[in-house]
Amino acid sequence: MDIDAWVWWLIVAVGLGIPLVLTAMPEFGMFSVGAVAGAVTAALGFGIVPQVLVFAAVSVALIAVVRPLAARHRGDGPGLSSGVDALKGRQAVVLERIDGTGGGRIKLAGEIWSARALDAGQTFEPGEQVDVVEIDGATAVVM
Repeated sequence: MDIDAWVWWLIVAVGLGIPLVLTAMPEFGMFSVGAVAGAVTAALGFGIVPQVLVFAAVSVALIAVVRPLAARHRGDGPGLSSGVDALKGRQAVVLERIDGTGGGRIKLAGEIWSARALDAGQTFEPGEQVDVVEIDGATAVVM
């Protein structure tokens, strides 16, 4: 009893699907889809070389395209900032003059903060809006 090549490709596809389920490694699923593409190629009557080439091309294409997309959506999205990290990039109002000789005070997120200018040559007068560049200890660095 001879088994057609496309059946072997489907067996390979199922075989690659099992580790996908057990290990949650999506690469196995992409190889499994490549094996299904190889089965379709075999069912269309192409020889072993085109079957293997289609399997390889589909698998590599899926890994090259789907894997980076999945990685981007999995955990690299914008996270929620908290604490002083949430204050970076916010605007504040100058309460006491900020100049190169010493720090001043700003109102940032409803609280009074000591502040210093990012550039020592900058001066900010009370009432001006400033941007918080970073938090250095208990001092906001503004520009």
